[in-house]
Amino acid sequence: MSHTPTAAMETRAGDPGAFAHFDLNRVPSPAFVVDEAAVRRNLGVLKDVGVRGGARVLLALKAFSMWSLADVVGEYLDGVCASGLWEARLAREFYKGHLTTYSPAYKPEDLPEILRISDSVIFNTPTQVARFADLIAVARAEGAVFDIGLRLNPEHSEAEVAKYDPCQFGSRLGFPISQLKPEHLEGVDGLHLHALCEQGFEPLSRVWGAIEPKLTPLLPHVKWVNLGGGHHVTRADYDRDGLAAFLKALGETHGVEVYIEPGEAIALDTGILVGEVLDTFENSLPIAITDISATCHMPDVIEAPYRPAMLGEPAEGVRYRLGGPSCLAGDILGDYVFKMPPVAGTRIAFLDQAHYSMVKTNTFNGVPLPAIVLWNSATDALRVVKAFDWTEFRDRLS
Repeated sequence: MSHTPTAAMETRAGDPGAFAHFDLNRVPSPAFVVDEAAVRRNLGVLKDVGVRGGARVLLALKAFSMWSLADVVGEYLDGVCASGLWEARLAREFYKGHLTTYSPAYKPEDLPEILRISDSVIFNTPTQVARFADLIAVARAEGAVFDIGLRLNPEHSEAEVAKYDPCQFGSRLGFPISQLKPEHLEGVDGLHLHALCEQGFEPLSRVWGAIEPKLTPLLPHVKWVNLGGGHHVTRADYDRDGLAAFLKALGETHGVEVYIEPGEAIALDTGILVGEVLDTFENSLPIAITDISATCHMPDVIEAPYRPAMLGEPAEGVRYRLGGPSCLAGDILGDYVFKMPPVAGTRIAFLDQAHYSMVKTNTFNGVPLPAIVLWNSATDALRVVKAFDWTEFRDRLS
């Protein structure tokens, strides 16, 4: 049975960890600050699950592409997955291990390079596999070695919010499993399934239970099954023993290699976004303008929508509506409580901003991009990995 999604997304993270004692004045404002020790902690958890489950674990670059930590990722995981040519190029330049590339549709001019640099290339429909058969054959004739995968849509909804549900009505993601026939697997080495978003083990188990009867006769004809992402494996309440046992059983029962592609799980609770108050005033309620923009720096606040947790927010005090510096009326971070009324220069930070926020930033309205800072809570080493200037805005335009 499919579960009906709710209307709003609730963040499952927000543990300040070592950031509870971090001096926000040590970094420029605004700035993403990522704790390498916390990233290593998450990577260790994922590696352990992979080892116990006999599965290969890949980092989904779409969620966390901080390539200054690529070598760290390579110490723990089996590789990465990309969502198109540019991410695949990033992967090949900086990351180690297996590279899987998936896109809902490929441009013919991009595909030859994608086939050349990827280890697995996953297509969204059997028609794409057939349409690009000549390009695939040419790439192999030129010495490229890669598998071909097909993404399936399980047609079983578990995600909380419709627009983040790969199995929503009319989804463009994956070939409907109800339409799958044996002939669709001609030239296909593996199957890709992605049905989750920020979820635990139980939804994954339900999805597989719903589709296993359909897939069982077909699995002897493929080498691998990729269960995609959306697995919040590093969340404290995740059933990691259950996942490991499930992965092991799946691989042994059906004789396939199993992959998972967590994204958020690598960076969950590993980073904050630091900013400061620029001005305050009253308009029916207390308002504070900050140099953090929901529109430019945390677009999921508006798109999801959700309310990010603020570091050190007290249970009681004075409540202010925080908004960004752009001209968009809806550039609102949310309503937050302060012990004392904030003033210009007051530093603030939002928790769990290493994943998605960093990769989704933009320069709308000429709003500056946050610096990227790497901190190690174990050693207290801190460095600004990248600081942006106005040319980032200029050079995107013409």
